[in-house]
Order: sequence, then C-alpha cells, then structure tokens
Amino acid sequence: MRPAARPRFDAGACARATCVAATALATLACAAPAPAPPTEPVAVTAPGPAAPAAPTAPAPAGFRRGRVAVFTGACDASGAVPLSERQMVVADDEDNVLRVYDADAGGAPVAQLDLSPALGLPLVGKRNPKPPELDLEAATLLGDRAYWLTSHGRSKKARRKDERLLVVATSTLAADGGGLRVIGQGYDRLLADLIAAPELAPFGLAAAAERAPKDEGGLNLEALTATPDGHALLGFRNPVPGGRALLVPITNLPALTDPAAGGPARFGAAVQLELGGRGVRSLSWWRGRYLVVAGHHAERGRSALYTWDGVGAAVGVDLDLSDLNPEGFFTPEGRDEIMLLSDDGDQLVDGQPCKRLTDPTRKRFRGVWLTPG
Repeated sequence: MRPAARPRFDAGACARATCVAATALATLACAAPAPAPPTEPVAVTAPGPAAPAAPTAPAPAGFRRGRVAVFTGACDASGAVPLSERQMVVADDEDNVLRVYDADAGGAPVAQLDLSPALGLPLVGKRNPKPPELDLEAATLLGDRAYWLTSHGRSKKARRKDERLLVVATSTLAADGGGLRVIGQGYDRLLADLIAAPELAPFGLAAAAERAPKDEGGLNLEALTATPDGHALLGFRNPVPGGRALLVPITNLPALTDPAAGGPARFGAAVQLELGGRGVRSLSWWRGRYLVVAGHHAERGRSALYTWDGVGAAVGVDLDLSDLNPEGFFTPEGRDEIMLLSDDGDQLVDGQPCKRLTDPTRKRFRGVWLTPG
C-alpha cells in the first residue's frame, strides 16, 4: 500500500481558525442515579500496560446512570478530551470541526475549530464544494496536547480515502491562553507503520486495510487513550482477530506530529481482550483503570461498558446502554462522575435522521453522566 500524501500545515490559516472559549456557565443540579448492577469478570488473553501504583481514588467496580445532558450543533459525537473539570472538546465523525462544550450546562458549543483549513484540505464536489470528511473517531489528552485519530478505514465501498489516514495534534485552551489550534503536522503513516510492524503481522492488518471498515475483517480504528506511563493505547473496532478485541500501545505518539521527528510509530506488545466478540469503540484511563466501550464492528447488537486494570481480565459493567450509541468519554480525573457520549446521528429529529439535518441548531447528541458505585 502506497503511503498517503501528507496534508500541509498552513500556519496562517491555523491562526485564523483559532477559537476562544466563553466563560463558564452555571452548573446544573444532579439527578438521582439508578442503583448499580453487579459486574462480571471476562478472561484476557494477553497482559497489557501496567496500571500506576497510586490512582487518584479507588477504582470503580460499577456505575449508575444519572442525568442526561443534551448538546447542540453536532449529532455524531465520536471522541472527546477534557479541558477542565467541566469543559470538553468533542469531535464529530461526520465533519471536521472540534467543538468546546460545557459538560454541565449542555447546549451549544462555546467555541469551535474547523481542522480543514489548518490541514490544507481541498474543497471537493461540484454542487456544494466542501472539504473531504476526516472521519474523526477518537481522541486523548497527553501532556498539554490533544491528539485526534481518524478511522484509517476505507469508504463503505472499500475505496481508499487518504484524508482518513491522519493523526492530528491540537493545543488545549488551558495551555494556550484560550485558543485552540493545530500543532505541528498531520501524521499520515500510522497505518503503514502498523502494517509494517513484524510483531503485528499475525493480525493480518494489510488484508484488513483493503476491506470496507464495517465488513468482516475490515479495518477501523475508533479508540485512543493516554496510558499511565506516558504512552498511548490504540483500540480497534475492526478487525476482531479470533473474536477478541485488539489493542496496540503506541510508545511515541507526540513524535508523530512533530515535524522534527515525524515517526515512524513505535509499538508495544499487542493485547487482546475478551469483550464478548466485540471490538473497541472508545477507551479512557480514569482513576487507576481503563474504561472500555465495546461494540460490534458493523452496528449489530448492543454496546457494553467494561473496566480493565491493564493487567488482568476486563470486567463487564451490567449497565443498560440500549438507548445509546456510545463512542466517547469525558473523564476529568478530579470529578467523581464521568460522562458517556452518544453518537446520535441516526436518531430522528422531526422525522429526519439527525446527521441529515443542515441546520446546526437542530442537531444534537446526548451525554449521560455515570457515577461509580
């Protein structure tokens, strides 16, 4: 597979796209959560990254559902990073815009950044020219930078999409005095690095990368989180080799978007988790263990929440997610609750799927607060 052409970073365009966050909004009152159901251990087939010796607080054994926040301006929430204990930046896999929300207040974004100009994406199409869709699927905070991952998958018809082969770094509001902007360059060789890694050859990633992302054995990256040792953990929604979810540590994520380094990506030992035949749709490290959303590779069946200490078995959380399409987490370490973000693109709004709406004020997605216990 030939390497993709790298989108050029336009510093001037990026500066023009810088956004400033609004002041904090009033905190909403908490609704009473439902009782916590029991958990069920599931076997793990390989050891993973070790957890730190002293987490911020005892790791949760289960979660209870609490209040629901509704956010407008987007439908297909696919990943998020915390900016503070109440502000988060959210990606949408149907456009290239990062939006800053107040997690407590909900509502419209208080700031946003369109990645298209900064990455030099061309306008395509005759009737309504617009930049090609990046298919942003995951994000994590590492140091004072946020890292955004595209799906690295092909189109529904298995056509190559070079714009979906990117890792992008942005500043954070806290680190840059209120501005969001792209840092460095988009890295377009992660897929090539994965395919070339001899330790990953048993997983057949070269063949998977030729298939449509939701086909059996296709390739679709949907999860990324920082690890306690300063690395990152990549989660595959597809493929699911042998019916077990695949996770791959990346040991040099910051170097990928640094023009002075520029890769290649280095990987740790791959991990396979038993998640009921599901792949990984979202990952987050919080209070001493990983939170994992597991889902089918092709939208069949219900998603499920797991916790994992990074060493032993993943533990299933008996939590009803049947009304949600969970794809992201908001997990500030200082809060005693977390938020699960739902991709609501297929939810009907006035009889139309949300993702088909053209008026951004009518678009919406949900965030559900979860409390440990």
